[in-house]
Amino acid sequence: MSRYMAQVGAIMWKDLVLELRSRERLTSMGAFAVLAGVLFSFSIDTASVRTQDVAAGLVWMTLVFGGLLGVGRTFYLEAEDGAFQGVLTSPAPKDAVFLAKTGANFVLLFAVSLLVLAVFALFFGVSVGANLGWIILVLGLGSLGFVALGTLFAAIASGTSMGETLLPVLVFPLLVPMVVYGVGTTDRLIAGRPLAEVEGNIRMLGAFALAAVAAGAVLFRFVVED
Repeated sequence: MSRYMAQVGAIMWKDLVLELRSRERLTSMGAFAVLAGVLFSFSIDTASVRTQDVAAGLVWMTLVFGGLLGVGRTFYLEAEDGAFQGVLTSPAPKDAVFLAKTGANFVLLFAVSLLVLAVFALFFGVSVGANLGWIILVLGLGSLGFVALGTLFAAIASGTSMGETLLPVLVFPLLVPMVVYGVGTTDRLIAGRPLAEVEGNIRMLGAFALAAVAAGAVLFRFVVED
């Protein structure tokens, strides 16, 4: 087990170091998050619509579309120079490679989700202080489920001529349950509702995230071998 975790950690660390050097995906996702927050703040008529009522939906919409910008390019650089094939032929099991890629993507998307939350709290004047920890947990679980599915389908899309264009078509239908529970839970937490009202939803988000990670780890081998 220690050897397995060391392999996961080594590949994950390698991906994060490469991203910190290039900042390609992190910059695009972060810029999208800020731009979306600014545009939404100017496009919504606060005289007729309470920002608190729409904030949760806009946060998740920004998170999903911003996440696609980063997750869609998970294998892009490595595939260009053939480095990904080297990773696949290494002693590391295929599921360890998947978990490492998913872990690296999670770190990036979770950081962006915190930025999204800060941007919307700033521009929409939404107070999240009372339930901030729970909102961060919900966004974290949503980010984990998203990157698990996104990483798997990014591997599928990278082997086609359509590439990143195909990824939203593949992943959006499977994200619907997560987004529905995520928006509903975040909306109630922003409104200051009791935690008892959202405990079930949080458990569902956790179950979705774990199922996505487990399914991805099992199926990734068949995707890359084909």
